[in-house]
Parts: sequence; structure tokens; C-alpha cells
Amino acid sequence: MTPYLEFSFKISPLEPWNEILMAELIEIGFDSFTEEYDGILAYIPEDNFHEEQLKELPVFNSSEVSLRYTSRQMPNINWNEEWEKHFTPINVEDKVLIRAEFHAPNPDLLEIIIQPKMSFGTGHHPTTHLMIQQMLNMDFESKKVLDMGCGTSVLAIYAKQRGATEVTAIDIDEWSVENSIENAARNSVELRIELGTAENLGREKYDIILANINRNILISDIPAYASVLNNGGQLLLSGLCFFDVDDILEVCTENRLKLLNKQQREEWMSLLLEK
Repeated sequence: MTPYLEFSFKISPLEPWNEILMAELIEIGFDSFTEEYDGILAYIPEDNFHEEQLKELPVFNSSEVSLRYTSRQMPNINWNEEWEKHFTPINVEDKVLIRAEFHAPNPDLLEIIIQPKMSFGTGHHPTTHLMIQQMLNMDFESKKVLDMGCGTSVLAIYAKQRGATEVTAIDIDEWSVENSIENAARNSVELRIELGTAENLGREKYDIILANINRNILISDIPAYASVLNNGGQLLLSGLCFFDVDDILEVCTENRLKLLNKQQREEWMSLLLEK
């Protein structure tokens, strides 16, 4: 097993900088987080860590926040066991329940059953919650759907449960691909799951594209999403903070995408657009 590094970040002021820091750490390979009263614990495979990338993150160059950190090696962690100690079911507007197999079922809600391993997207993060909230009011019946940066494939599974005829889930992380295959089986849904990026996209068209990633990747990949989105199709984005919205919308406008709805949870945003 590849040894992990644990970073303890002390953050002042804590909010909104804890969420901003986590978003930036994800971009350089950190894949697991625990929130503490004065900061966060963040974990990354030792082979993936490069200190110069950490020091170059925008949050470290902001005069609005004070950051200190220490690190130590954490070999041979049972990540599933650690996750089970802290994971609680997520209820989205009393309509959708994201839970693990060891939680009691709730027959009154539509359930998504996951075991996330090291992949991102348990539903606890505000952006996943925002995506599900927006999806509650979208029509997936007989639609062809793409979930970019699928993580645990919570969104892809939910789209299939809502009547999508075909759902493709793509992620750059091998853990996410493996986990998505397992989670699709847990929920008895059929997904087409691929390892890759927006470069995987060819001529195939989609009615709905879901992308909960991060600001930089979204800005880079929105033209690719727009090119494979059917006219009248919808693009649902999250993984961005409120101060990213103007930059994202500028790229969307350039690619003939019109804003239909936006929602905010803490400092995070989701944007629903139409081509």
C-alpha cells in the first residue's frame, strides 16, 4: 500500500478559507479531508506530493488568511474503516438519501448507496449537495447523460435512477473509476464508466452534462462540454466558489450557454445552463 502523508493545516479565519483550501488541495492531488475546529487534516499519496505545488497555491499568497501546516507520514491506513467511523447519511430535501450499506434504509426516500474508498463525492461536500438539489428539478427521463469528474458516481447513479436511458461517467482518478463500478452495482444501475478527461469526448452528443470539478478545469473544459451538448441540452456545474461565477459565466456565454438557475451553499455555487 502506498504510504500517505497527513497535513495538519491551521487556518485563520477558518471560514470560508477551509473550503477554499480544500478545493485548491484537490487540484494538486489531495483526496481525503477531515475538518477540525481550527483547520483541516488533508491526505495525499506520498508519491503524488510536490511541495512547490503546495506553496504555489493562490490561498498561500492571500493577505486575507493566515496558514500554518505540519505533515507526517501515515502508512497502512485502512481508509474504509476510517471513513465508516465518521460517515453519516446525507438527506437532500427529504427526497434523496445518500447512505452506506451499513446504514438503515429509508423506504420513503430515493436512496443512493455508496462506499467511497478514497474517491471524492460522498455528498457531504456542499458542491455534491448543490448538484443533487439542482437535479431534483431537472427532467432526466429518456435523456442521455454525461457525468464528468464522477468521483463516487453519486450524480451518475441518481441520473439513472431518475430515468436517464444512458449515462457515461468519466474520471481521471483510477480509484474513482473502480469505486464507480462498485457503486453502480450496489445500486443496480448500468453506467458506462471511463478513465480519462474531457479529451475522451468525441462526436457523441448528450442531453445533460454534469460537471462537479473545480474552477480551472471547468474554464478549460466548458468549450468541450458545449461542443457535445445537444441544442436545448443542459449543463450543470459546481465545484466553484461565489467569486468564480463571473469568470465561469464569461466562458459559458462565449460558448452559447445561457444561465437558467444558480444556487449557493456556504461559499459554494452551482450553475444550471442551457445551450
